[in-house]
Amino acid sequence: MSRRIGKFSIVSIVDRLRKSRWMALFAIGAMLGASIMLVRLSLNELKNVQAARALTDTSGVRDGFQADSSAGIADEPDGTKPPKSRDQPKPTAKPSSSDESHAETSNALDHISIRVYVAKEKRIERVPLETYVRGVVAAEMPIDFELEALKAQAIAARTYMVRRIVQGNDSGVPVTGADVTDTVEHQVYVPLAKLAQKWPKNEQKKNMSKLDEVIAQTRGKIITYKGEPIEASFFSTSNGYTENSEDYWNQEIPYLRSVASPWDKAISPRYKETVKLSLNEFYSKLGVRKKGSVKPSIRVIEKTEGNRISKITIGGTAFTGREVREALGLASSQFTWSIKGNTISITTYGYGHGVGMSQWGANGMAQTGAGAEEILEHYYSSVQVEQASKLAKQLSRRS
Repeated sequence: MSRRIGKFSIVSIVDRLRKSRWMALFAIGAMLGASIMLVRLSLNELKNVQAARALTDTSGVRDGFQADSSAGIADEPDGTKPPKSRDQPKPTAKPSSSDESHAETSNALDHISIRVYVAKEKRIERVPLETYVRGVVAAEMPIDFELEALKAQAIAARTYMVRRIVQGNDSGVPVTGADVTDTVEHQVYVPLAKLAQKWPKNEQKKNMSKLDEVIAQTRGKIITYKGEPIEASFFSTSNGYTENSEDYWNQEIPYLRSVASPWDKAISPRYKETVKLSLNEFYSKLGVRKKGSVKPSIRVIEKTEGNRISKITIGGTAFTGREVREALGLASSQFTWSIKGNTISITTYGYGHGVGMSQWGANGMAQTGAGAEEILEHYYSSVQVEQASKLAKQLSRRS
């Protein structure tokens, strides 16, 4: 019914329009215009819908959200970041204050040059701080030690040098214009040109790579006590304990306390050593007058907390254990002795002054799984291992 009514209406209108050509043209134009308007309105509506959909689909990315909830970090190993996806937005957050401090420290340390007096060549070698630390680690500790022990050595060596810089200390340097020597007076150091030559050719690449890893993983780290870099003393091998500072230097330093070091005995080739001297040589080196053919009277009066000899009398003359060690060139101030005929045999336990970190003890700790910071916090009491950011201003004056 509606169709016939529709057809009838259109025919009637057309018949009427035929009577006027102009009216027909007008009607056709009106119909075409209306159609065009409808098409335009439809297209605009379609564009608006598409735009709305696009806005909805991308708003999560712009706001920093990720649609895929499975892209988490729960399965990532500690200390690592998940790999960046091409669909992830780039982070726009400002760096944290700790990041800024680390960058400030790196910049401060990167611009510091250490002037090392190379004693045998009587010249000054100027190198960046981290290059200096690498040379000290190579000289002071065997490269086949555990990585964590080498890292502990690097942090201690860096701390020693940073402390000298902050304090403006150039003591023990025989020439002007140098900060430190390459000898045991300070820290033994291998000059840059001779570093690779320290090992056989087939081991040079591997050992240099290990050294680089040690420096990279400890870069900028120092040991502090109440915010200040410590006197990071170290030595080769303990007798089972380290020494209180006042029992060797006559100065009590709160972080240089006697602690147990049981690892040395089992692994250090320098743990026990016996030297033999004639009694004449023994008396002469100690400055004690020989009393005929009578055997010397030797008696220990007192021992330190670290089980080394503190006070001893020899032929009626009183000595400290350190004085006897240095006069006779002994490895340690813990020793026993026996006399047979005109010869005295002295057996020492440990190697070095005993204050601070035992290097062989550090390696023993590392073999049990201890990290560098754990090693350092064992041998230096109540200290922290941290970046040297708080010292940036003091260090920048030396750059």
